[in-house]
Amino acid sequence: MAASLDGRVAVITGAGRGIGREHALLFAAEGARVVVNDLGGANDGNGSDAGPAQDVVDEITAAGGTAVANTDNVAGWSGAARVIEQAVAEFGGLDVVVNNAGILRDAFIAGMDESQWDAVIDVHLKGHAAVLHHAAAYWKARSKAGESVSASVINTASASGVTMPNAGQANYGAAKAGIAALTLVAAEELERYGVRVNAIAPIARTRLTLATPGMGALFAQEVPEGEPDLLSPANIAPLVAYLASEKCPHTGQVFAVQGGSIQRLEGWTATETAETDKEWTIDAVADQIGDW
Repeated sequence: MAASLDGRVAVITGAGRGIGREHALLFAAEGARVVVNDLGGANDGNGSDAGPAQDVVDEITAAGGTAVANTDNVAGWSGAARVIEQAVAEFGGLDVVVNNAGILRDAFIAGMDESQWDAVIDVHLKGHAAVLHHAAAYWKARSKAGESVSASVINTASASGVTMPNAGQANYGAAKAGIAALTLVAAEELERYGVRVNAIAPIARTRLTLATPGMGALFAQEVPEGEPDLLSPANIAPLVAYLASEKCPHTGQVFAVQGGSIQRLEGWTATETAETDKEWTIDAVADQIGDW
């Protein structure tokens, strides 16, 4: 039986550790040729280290797979461009982008400084947009040249941005909510070029969740012997591999995935409606919505 990603070329950002590492390992095992991107920074994004990306590549090649390392910073247009260019140069094309790179700089709004806000927005939201921009330009050019494109993008949102706001993570939650919206817009724009765009909102045991107040202790609990480790980051990768495969029909969707559950999410919906056939006044608004 053919592997589900045979022949596909994939760029996976933030793939040196945690969820991204598991994506890269599964993609390679399923036949994809993988560009393993990871700056190798700390949880807060500071520093760099080529080791994590290369370690994953070494693990993939030792198992008989195909991968190359990339340590560019995707939080800027130029770094993101080099990742896409490397995929095309090394493997002759590009079929899948998994945007996964992320950092944390938690702080309450009243005490958050500008650098904490900018760093998180840059890595998450701008980083997703930058890689997506260059990949989209590549696929648009291929489509305009008459080639058949069957590509997939999987973005990484978070429960913190779409279902479970977390105090102390205004920067992170705003970035993740933006990524969910970016996914929907990109799906509308890129479908004409043969590109599907979806997002996941994962919850798993990673160095970021272990460092999050209120969550670390929960995720650090040991799994009883003989029971499945449903909070392992490896439990997220099968959904992403499916979304990356050519047999997947979905686009413009956001999926929450945690433990043994996958849920399809919808965005803001109307729960109450106030209407008038006159011009609104403050008192009229208060009369209609004051008891909501």
